[in-house]
Amino acid sequence: MNIEIKEQNGIYVATLYGWLDTNEASQFLEDIKPLEEHLDKQVVLDCNDLEYVCSLALRGMLKLRKESAAKGGKLVLKNVKGEVQKVLTMTGFIKLFNIE
Repeated sequence: MNIEIKEQNGIYVATLYGWLDTNEASQFLEDIKPLEEHLDKQVVLDCNDLEYVCSLALRGMLKLRKESAAKGGKLVLKNVKGEVQKVLTMTGFIKLFNIE
């Protein structure tokens, strides 16, 4: 799993690549920490190239969403498809996120 974070016109976009399984989840939680200082703005997790996501990683995403809402920001999941969409749907997390 790889993550690339960029600022684009005041929006912070984290592009996620590969498999975000249990083995990668701890590193993912570390890799998204730079986003925490921007949660008062819009943060996008681009899942176009994300092939799988585990429950531990979902918990990290949910934490970002809650912190973003508390700071007046917005967390958006973008390009959710395939296995990632299935996991979000099966867990009910799909109802918890803004998805574009």
